[in-house]
Amino acid sequence: MSRAQIGYLIPLNGKLEEDSSVPKLSVSDGINVIGRNSISVSDKRLSRRHITLAASADGSASLIVEGSNPIVVNSGGSYLFKYETVAGERHGSSLYNSKRSLNNGSGFSCEGEENSRKRLQKASGNKSSIRNSEDNADREKRGSNAVTQNFGCSQFSRENNEQAIRNFHVPNDKIPLTFRLLLCARAATMGKYFLCFNRRCSSACPKLAKVPHVLVIHGESDGRVDQMKRSQPANWILHKPPLPISFGTHHSKAMLLVYPRGVRVIIHTANLIYVDWNNKSQGLWMQDFPWKDQNGPSKGSGFENDLIDYLSTLKWPDFSVKLPAHGSFNINPSFFKKFDYSNATVRLIASVPGYHTGTNMKKWGHMKIRSVLQECVFDKEFTKSPLIYQFSSLGSLDEKWMAELASSMSSGFTEDKTPLGRGEPQIIWPTVEDVRCSLEGYAAGNAIPSPVKNVEKEFLKKYWAKWKSSHTGRCRAMPHIKTYTRYNGQKLAWFLLTSANLSKAAWGALQKNNSQLMIRSYELGVLFLPSLSKIHVTTFSCTSNGSLSEENSEMHRPKLVTLTGQRSENSNSASEVIPLPVPYELPPQPYSSEDVPWSWDRRYNKKDVYGQVWPRSVQLYSSDDS
Repeated sequence: MSRAQIGYLIPLNGKLEEDSSVPKLSVSDGINVIGRNSISVSDKRLSRRHITLAASADGSASLIVEGSNPIVVNSGGSYLFKYETVAGERHGSSLYNSKRSLNNGSGFSCEGEENSRKRLQKASGNKSSIRNSEDNADREKRGSNAVTQNFGCSQFSRENNEQAIRNFHVPNDKIPLTFRLLLCARAATMGKYFLCFNRRCSSACPKLAKVPHVLVIHGESDGRVDQMKRSQPANWILHKPPLPISFGTHHSKAMLLVYPRGVRVIIHTANLIYVDWNNKSQGLWMQDFPWKDQNGPSKGSGFENDLIDYLSTLKWPDFSVKLPAHGSFNINPSFFKKFDYSNATVRLIASVPGYHTGTNMKKWGHMKIRSVLQECVFDKEFTKSPLIYQFSSLGSLDEKWMAELASSMSSGFTEDKTPLGRGEPQIIWPTVEDVRCSLEGYAAGNAIPSPVKNVEKEFLKKYWAKWKSSHTGRCRAMPHIKTYTRYNGQKLAWFLLTSANLSKAAWGALQKNNSQLMIRSYELGVLFLPSLSKIHVTTFSCTSNGSLSEENSEMHRPKLVTLTGQRSENSNSASEVIPLPVPYELPPQPYSSEDVPWSWDRRYNKKDVYGQVWPRSVQLYSSDDS
């Protein structure tokens, strides 16, 4: 039975222009299989059935790369395509892999539904990868924000402006003011020295082997560390920071890359493993900072204090490196005081394990964000406005602690010194159906490791809200990103991108009549505030030879907005608008009576998109990997 033709894959040349010398490829409703037998150029590096494109008449599509070695990395040429519906609506600048060429498949063939279902089952798990994004070269040429694109969601919502993420392009000098979704950490290729913080690590990234010195600060188990030591590159130094309280972990996810010109600070939400960087919704922020002028006045900043305080708790062993044009240095926390952070566009919000008292209480966890927000002035429209908690692992909570956290998250004042007042939290959390129908099927639940006893507490029911991400094309890419925000409509009072899940272990709990804060785990995040966006924005880059320059952005008080609200704010306001790619829709939709929050220790007999039930015999994330 023939199927309706709904679109085309249109070939592009190296300049991302339509290439009429190569035939465009028809796309039918349903499953389209693309491989060696269907391309116009002979290339045996491709499997016969290389990728599967599942397309829908609503304009959405999902791309799955199949085969044990699906990516061509040493190609003499590139085959780039854009997807266009029959009606002429474009759904992506190109399809590409993370190296220099596309998975050079440039054709399609169709199978029966049963065979297609079996092939999709085979493609699931660690051997599958998703490549749905803009082309690297095009991104560099435009100086965009390097945001990857998914072709769509199972429920496509045109009312929510599904084009928002495709129109999200930020000039290079404004990149530190916002963050990115689903990025590859290709910045690590240029550094002379690389410091990595992560919960889980893999030595399978070949680019790291080219960096002269790599310090990996991790939270792996002893057994896993022994395995890593047997396979780690010779340039790696492994260090597990002290964990003085039981059931804690090192969960921060960050990179510090030292270059001849300065240091690049990257805070993100992905473990250093393949599946995290390819199959899930993740976030990443970065900013470059120059070396301090040793002859100029000393410039301190809140960001520098935050960073040095956090690094000092990790207790890694000092080691010496020689940096071109700068000489030899001992790499320890004090070394990072040599850089000028005065133009930082965020504040660091960190957690470190321990029983914190006195002034140390305000340095960590939810008391840190409370102390920072108490120093900020916000527009009156955020008075008693709601809060969003979005994360990937839920701890064992109670109503008293939820009120404690909400009190910290609700801090801040209006211009007339009136407190903003308590905001009502909403918890964005995937449903069982979200996980079942996700890009990974039930396997995505491995990284949403919360048990029934935590998830199905009665008092939580009033907080549940849906993960819906039509405007960023990530409805089916399950969230490993963690975010917290206060909002009114599409405007944001502040926004936090962090490693911290919703747990006492991550955020801390007040004890002894609120005189002590107990935290079990290390966490790290970046807080976006309008007040920090008013400073001079520096166009400095560690990887560019351009001169150091500054741009004054203090003309008006900036506004933080979602991508959906960006257009209306630009047209209606004289203030500078800073768009943040919030991956979920605001306001979120509450759960319906049929929605069931995901918990990973239940049995689910309804088959997922790969024909699997749950549980499966797979390696699980540990419950504290959030």
